[in-house]
Amino acid sequence: QVQLVESGGGLVQAGGSLRVSCAASGGTFSSYAMGWFRQAPGKEREFVAGVSRSGGITSYGDSVKGRFTISRDNGKNTVTLQMNSLKPEDTAVYYCAAGASIATLRIGSWGQGTQVTVSS
Repeated sequence: QVQLVESGGGLVQAGGSLRVSCAASGGTFSSYAMGWFRQAPGKEREFVAGVSRSGGITSYGDSVKGRFTISRDNGKNTVTLQMNSLKPEDTAVYYCAAGASIATLRIGSWGQGTQVTVSS
């Protein structure tokens, strides 16, 4: 029953950094695992990162591991994705997700997405 709104997308040069955020309302934020997925033109939706309810466990897709960091603030009902060393292939719409666990985020609640574009 949680509603999610992403923000912070934009245009960045390759090698640069960007931070996207997700604000949650409804439900109890701390009861949800949170995460990010992305979808590029002509490609399937891809898992990017997930974080457990308390923030103690994180998981990353192979393509972003070591470059992206997910975090959450249960006091502000927000989850953020810090993206460093960006590559053109990171260009996609980034979606925030909430679910019972990191493994089940895909079948949970979703936001509208925010566009991230990385130029060469």
